[in-house]
Amino acid sequence: MEYSPPPLFKQGPSALARLLFFVVLALALLISDARFKTLEIVRGVLGAGLYPLQRAALVPRDVFMGAADLAVTSATLRSDNEKLHTRNLQLAQQANTAAELSAENAHLRALLQLSQRATTQSLPAEIQYDTRDPFTQKVVINRGAQQGIQNGSPVVNEDGVIGQVTRVFPLQAEVTLLTDKDQAVPVQIVRTGLRSVIYGTPKGDTLDLRFVPISGDVQTGDELVTSGLDGVYPPGLPVAKVVRVDRQADTAFARVICLPIAPVRGARQLLVLHYVADVPPRPAEEPEPSAKDAKGKKGAKAADSKAAAEKSAKPAEKPTADKNAAPKPAASAPGQAGAAGKAAAADQKPAAPKKPAAVEKAKPQAAPGAKP
Repeated sequence: MEYSPPPLFKQGPSALARLLFFVVLALALLISDARFKTLEIVRGVLGAGLYPLQRAALVPRDVFMGAADLAVTSATLRSDNEKLHTRNLQLAQQANTAAELSAENAHLRALLQLSQRATTQSLPAEIQYDTRDPFTQKVVINRGAQQGIQNGSPVVNEDGVIGQVTRVFPLQAEVTLLTDKDQAVPVQIVRTGLRSVIYGTPKGDTLDLRFVPISGDVQTGDELVTSGLDGVYPPGLPVAKVVRVDRQADTAFARVICLPIAPVRGARQLLVLHYVADVPPRPAEEPEPSAKDAKGKKGAKAADSKAAAEKSAKPAEKPTADKNAAPKPAASAPGQAGAAGKAAAADQKPAAPKKPAAVEKAKPQAAPGAKP
């Protein structure tokens, strides 16, 4: 008995044929949409139609998340408000102290007639990209010679020193970062005032404080600022903090490892400083004497010494009555005149004749008690 439906109730092709058809259609739609973006319009229309339904479905979640955010935000705002209020009071006190110290500094400089420090001009800049050399720590900023950037200008941000301008182009400039192995900055320790020079390292993650003697007072946590003795960096800019101090007995200097205070690699907006140190010019050196002048001075010194020797050898007094008497030595040179007088006296005094040894032996000796 056949269980197939009658011809009136037959419904199209078989299930296998329909499966193959829809699989081919899905593959065709996927390929056409991936390569030719044919379903972008359809997708946009469906997204716009379903958006109200999506928002309606997300309303409970949004209400719950909004209430939680409101509670957290309120507590956070109160905490931040208290911190900012405390910070504002501290900054106000520091500003009053700085104003008082500035007035006192100006008064003392006027009293001592010292010149005022030169003001520092700044120019904002932004990092565009890193250089191609992977072995250097350099970046390129969007300011150049047309904007007033000069070679050697220090580069800082709100935390401290970032680097120094090493090459200037018309519209760009190259900045060597503080952690570069060829970069050196004169610094001093805030706590003790000890001055030294800090260098970058080949790895570019730490700084090396060199030329610090073993007996130097350096501790972990000391802050280093620019000393301003080089005339390039303004004094007082934060540079680094000491993280490790190694002292070895077989070396004359201690090894001091530091970390930069400013985020050297994380900074994006920078300030380029134009600092001109008010330093007087160096004194002019005296020209070296020529060969003729040196020879003339040597001859004059020889003539003076010869005249002084003749004057000291000349007797001070002339002989008066006795021609045979020895002349008295001059008072100006007692040693030489005394030796000359003794020699003259010895020449004028006749030498006593010596008796033969046989005659001295034959001379009778006087008896005891007899008068001679």
